[in-house]
Amino acid sequence: MAGDPTKVDPIHQFHINTLIPIEVGGYDISFTNSSLLMVISVVLAGGFLFLATSSRGIVPGRAQSISEILYEFIASMLRDSAGSQGMKFFPFVFTLFMFILVANLLGMFPYFITVTSHLIVTAALAVVVFLMVLIAGLWRNGLGFFKLFVPSGIPVVLMPLVVAIEVISFLTRPISHSVRLFANMLAGHITLKVFSGFVVSLTSMGAVGFVGAILPLGMAVGLTALEFLIAFLQAYVFAMLTCIYINDAIHPGH
Repeated sequence: MAGDPTKVDPIHQFHINTLIPIEVGGYDISFTNSSLLMVISVVLAGGFLFLATSSRGIVPGRAQSISEILYEFIASMLRDSAGSQGMKFFPFVFTLFMFILVANLLGMFPYFITVTSHLIVTAALAVVVFLMVLIAGLWRNGLGFFKLFVPSGIPVVLMPLVVAIEVISFLTRPISHSVRLFANMLAGHITLKVFSGFVVSLTSMGAVGFVGAILPLGMAVGLTALEFLIAFLQAYVFAMLTCIYINDAIHPGH
């Protein structure tokens, strides 16, 4: 098919391109377009919160109101999931939420890569959460942390099977935690790209094509709105699961 392949290839939007080649000890640690978008996400999230809270007023402006809503949203979620003791982990959870939210939203703009559609990125975030929960749980509870794998009220005869299931479930948390975010962002953007491709292809067919493009155009507009909602929901889900895992670190016997 003639023409620019990037216009018809729904996977092209996820390609990682090297911007600054860097190799250390035989390892490729180049600065890529994905790295750039992660840096931009951190700068935008941090810059927004800094500017929104730098001149706090009794009557908050729009930026301050948004930052306070986001703050209380995550704080309430963490308190409900892990209790007041879980608030020690608030900076960690809030940072995760803001980074994922901004990265998801940036991916909605043309020519901006969606870093959360890369499994290596979401897996790295999930592993950080997993290690933090493991270290915090052992630091706080010592060997008592392993009560997490021994639910109360289980018959002794079933205990080995239940413990094995709980251990496997715990060890596979990073997989489910990362794949959920990655798969939702990947599938949504591919679907949006496909419908947008239909619109471009049909409009090139003349008057009949213009009429036929109305439906996929409407679908593309609807999907775009849905993707903005999913961008927020996936950040929320990732943060919520993190709060639940933190509760396990604090209260492993519950």
